[in-house]
Amino acid sequence: MNKRVLLLTGPPGIGKTTVLSKIALASNARGYHVGGMISREIRQNHERLGFEIFDLTTNERGWLAHVNQKQGPQIGKYKVNTENLDRIGAQAISTAAETCEIVIIDEIGPMELFSENFKQAVRRALNSSKLVIAAIHWRTQDNLIHESRNREDAETIIVSPENRDALGEQIVEKCVNLQKPAQ
Repeated sequence: MNKRVLLLTGPPGIGKTTVLSKIALASNARGYHVGGMISREIRQNHERLGFEIFDLTTNERGWLAHVNQKQGPQIGKYKVNTENLDRIGAQAISTAAETCEIVIIDEIGPMELFSENFKQAVRRALNSSKLVIAAIHWRTQDNLIHESRNREDAETIIVSPENRDALGEQIVEKCVNLQKPAQ
């Protein structure tokens, strides 16, 4: 199989995480071993408290960032929990790059880029023989995002209100075709 990197991007709240979650579920249902991490927004009483990290293989969860986080780098009103990012997020990506057929990374963005372990895990996944499907932040400028976008084997897909409902299944079909052995 030719290695492929599929990068989803679009404005905040457009549905990148939802698309990645659908891809993970549909790929698992088709028998593919999928791993990596998802970051989910957590709200209470219509107010965003922060973001949770979820390991797709172990189901371990932890806070990526929270309004009440006492320490860590700050992005807006949130402080990033770099310990959880390293222990759950970076580890989930590293493990998936070693043991899974498809690696999901949600997201390569400003909060995650505070962790060198996260960056190293993403680079290992991108340089592995695995299919990588990652969300990249819409506007963040960083060497890792630049490297990811400019790979010869990378395709960037913009998530929009018009395509987000069908995009998950379209990408799963693309994955199936990429995973087929060469004739």
